[in-house]
Amino acid sequence: MKTHDVQSVAIARPHEAVFDYVADPKNLPKWTNAFKRADRETAELVTPNGAVPIRLETIAHSDQGTVDWKMTFPDGSVGAAYSRITPDGMDASIYSFVLMAPPVPLEALEGALAEQMGILAGELAELKAHLEA
Repeated sequence: MKTHDVQSVAIARPHEAVFDYVADPKNLPKWTNAFKRADRETAELVTPNGAVPIRLETIAHSDQGTVDWKMTFPDGSVGAAYSRITPDGMDASIYSFVLMAPPVPLEALEGALAEQMGILAGELAELKAHLEA
């Protein structure tokens, strides 16, 4: 059973510009469906039952091109998201994102992951549009 998906998008912007945008958590609501609001320590995660306050830690390493997020939920559970910005010449980048399966019962896992894969594809297109505008 598949528990992850990796997607990427080519962005016609230099590596540094893409990294700076993705690494700033205040930009998450601009290109993701998951966040209503985000800053360096907290966020409001959008769920089917409304917004949920979480602790948000952005772990960014410009020299490695990685931007990861650690999300601590009100019940104490922890989730993570992993991404990387790779230079593609002087004025272009590739942004890749590792989508982990959401914490749902095993029987719902494949459907939940498939749904999230579609959402991620749209979010990567939104990120590209924001950065190339």
